[in-house]
Amino acid sequence: MTHLATATHPARVHQVLCLAGSLRRDSWNRHLLHAAAALAPATLQLHVYENLSDVPLFDEDLEQREAAGPAGVQALRAAVAAADGVIIATPEYNHAMPGVLKNALDWLSRERPAGEVLQEKPLGILGASAGSWGTRLAQASLRQVLHTCGTLVMPAPSVFVANAAARFDADGRLTDAATAQSLQRFVLAFGQWIERLAPTAGALDQAMAQ
Repeated sequence: MTHLATATHPARVHQVLCLAGSLRRDSWNRHLLHAAAALAPATLQLHVYENLSDVPLFDEDLEQREAAGPAGVQALRAAVAAADGVIIATPEYNHAMPGVLKNALDWLSRERPAGEVLQEKPLGILGASAGSWGTRLAQASLRQVLHTCGTLVMPAPSVFVANAAARFDADGRLTDAATAQSLQRFVLAFGQWIERLAPTAGALDQAMAQ
């Protein structure tokens, strides 16, 4: 007699790369991303990228001199390409995104040497600022650039963290319950956004495992 076994497969774990648009070690946005990683469900692993300072200013002469691109750009491109999705936390400088973030996106949007890594990449935006605007204008400008780069930006929910100094303790831990709740909703929604954009990915993995 043949017994048919019912196989159960664990939920697919999505790898998410997190970019803070500030080089400051104690940036509110870096703290926000670490808080998001702590609040993520088991099906999402958030990895905060710590080497954005290695990316040089965009320069076509530099790009042409080094066929594979500068080492800092290669590392960032590889990290983005390997991720199932990307979350960017941006500060707001003069009503716009910081230059360091725009510079990174300029490099990532280039087709050479190995194709565009941002094209059709699921992406989420959030941000924190010391002021009362909560990066609303920075996120709007970032959304426009990402649309041009061909990314698939999650439309909602939004996270605008204003008066950031009151939301974190001296060690950079998120202490504001309302912000934590909004952040958790954001992370859960982003996992659903990835699944929505790749609905057959999990089924394909399971079929190959059988």
